Amino acid sequence: MVRFGHIAGDPMLDLVNTVDWRLGGHERTERLNAFTDVVDWCVESDLVSADEAVALRHLADQDDARAERERQQVIEARERVYAALFEDDPAAAADLAGMYRAAIAAADLVRTGGRWQWQDRETDLRLPRDRIVRGLVALTQRADLDRLHQCEDAKCGWVYLDTSPRRNRRWCDTKDCGDRNRARAYYARQKAKSRQP
Repeated sequence: MVRFGHIAGDPMLDLVNTVDWRLGGHERTERLNAFTDVVDWCVESDLVSADEAVALRHLADQDDARAERERQQVIEARERVYAALFEDDPAAAADLAGMYRAAIAAADLVRTGGRWQWQDRETDLRLPRDRIVRGLVALTQRADLDRLHQCEDAKCGWVYLDTSPRRNRRWCDTKDCGDRNRARAYYARQKAKSRQP
């Protein structure tokens, strides 16, 4: 069963979208409420294997406090990349760079098949965070960030790469925010017409 949205065009933008109603004030809802939620998101996003997920859940059961700290650091990394990309915050970018230095220090650069990639030295509770941070930095270096967009719903705040041919995608999901906002606009027009003499 898929628990998280995967509509953004990049798994790391889908991570940014693990907050519902980001711009909704008191309606804002966190989706990563436990370390196991982070693991589930990583499995859905192909960042950790099923075997690694089993090991991570076992480690979390043995050290709840550390698992919770790791969850909080994943959220911190998520918020740093949001601030860097959508608020042009240089301090957030610097924080993310610091997290990246720590993440690559825990891995080796190895050739697998025809490509080079980071290989973590061990499976421990920091594994999801390290892979996420490396992914977030890779996101900031994409060549198509001029297509980065945020849902135009006033409260939603979900983000995505607009790959539509005319670059005119307005909503994270046309069947969710799109339909709701079109209906709202329609009812507003009908109300305005009914007030006319």
